[in-house]
Amino acid sequence: MLFVFPPLIQAGLASGQYEVVKNAAGVALGLARDKATGHFVGPAINMVGHGGIPFNPVAVPLQFAQMYQTHQGFQAVQVGLQGIQASLGVLQTMAALTGVGVAANVAISAVSLWQILKLREEVKLQRLELQEGFLDLKQVLSGQGTAIIEKIDEAVQDLEFRQHRQALAQAYGRFLEATRQMKITMLCEDLNIRNVGLANIRQTLTHALADYKNPHFLPETNAVTQLRRAECVWVIEQTIAVTYQLQNQPEALSNCLEQLQDRICEDLLVVVELCDSEEELDIIFPEITRIHEQDLVVLQCWQEQVDWQRSLSPSEQKLLQAVASGQPNVTEVSAAPDLAIPSEQLLYETLKQKSHLSALCDALLLMLQTEIRRDYETYVSQQAEQAGHKALVGANLQQMSNLSVANLYWYFQVRDESEQEPTEESIR
Repeated sequence: MLFVFPPLIQAGLASGQYEVVKNAAGVALGLARDKATGHFVGPAINMVGHGGIPFNPVAVPLQFAQMYQTHQGFQAVQVGLQGIQASLGVLQTMAALTGVGVAANVAISAVSLWQILKLREEVKLQRLELQEGFLDLKQVLSGQGTAIIEKIDEAVQDLEFRQHRQALAQAYGRFLEATRQMKITMLCEDLNIRNVGLANIRQTLTHALADYKNPHFLPETNAVTQLRRAECVWVIEQTIAVTYQLQNQPEALSNCLEQLQDRICEDLLVVVELCDSEEELDIIFPEITRIHEQDLVVLQCWQEQVDWQRSLSPSEQKLLQAVASGQPNVTEVSAAPDLAIPSEQLLYETLKQKSHLSALCDALLLMLQTEIRRDYETYVSQQAEQAGHKALVGANLQQMSNLSVANLYWYFQVRDESEQEPTEESIR
């Protein structure tokens, strides 16, 4: 992962005049400073992953530069909130679509990671309109064929679908009202009035959160719908974090970001455990991979920046605020998202040819729960030793990918099961 800075700062970094600031643990913070003077020169505007692909998280679309520009008031996060609104509308549209069994009859491309990213961008550019927090499903899926449109017509007449949609529309309405009130509240010059307003806004967001987390709606949901509903929850919780940022409450903000990261990991584990078909895996594998590699990375980076800023002296904080206030507005420097086929999707198509459902699901579990990987490695090394595979020792296994370890685990699992099956002679 690398940071992207405005051109002038990027040139200074390339020449060696500037350097990227790191915290006490040596973690890069996405802020540049002059090597000679130690003065901050400006924050990064984005991050890029492998192959130089710009970060475009699924469920936490807050602009990167806004992490440092809180003191500018609501304008510094307004663009990010517009992205959050777009994300929530797209995600809950897909949640409603998959939640009543329609997804089983919809082409995978209709609810894929790539489709989610494209639809979100269309909403942000106002090429698609949200009505009560939903996209027009017929318009979104117009290219999927008449059979899909007929299925949607059936779904919208279904009582369960209407109830589900109504509940989500109510939650979205509360979220939208909270963001509208946020705009007004941030115009208040009196800090007491502003803080009371933001506290009330959090209360509204908490009610919206309860709607999205309501266990009585679709209790027997599938993995894809569970993922979509979880993503809606994360979006609301991210917005709650923004209110603490606007109140300049770094300790509360840091705690909120930490809890959100924990929740995302817990929710993703539930999604993986629910996955019981290749069709579901086709959707969730690329998306969970991106969430792990981008959404969680952005949140962790945000939290590290907050904690680092808390450690600065008052004079250093003033210097940081001064340099951030001189930066261009985030709407002018943000890079356009990459809307090509996501690299996670391409990777999955390759991995799918080399593995099977159980191993691929386990690869996701090992990615999300690194502590259980040791158990898999121990099992593989023990079985390999018994089978005379001398190369599969612990040191070599540690260098392997999660999928390679999962494949080996299932290879030995299947072998053990076949050896334990009773033969015709033993039965006699």
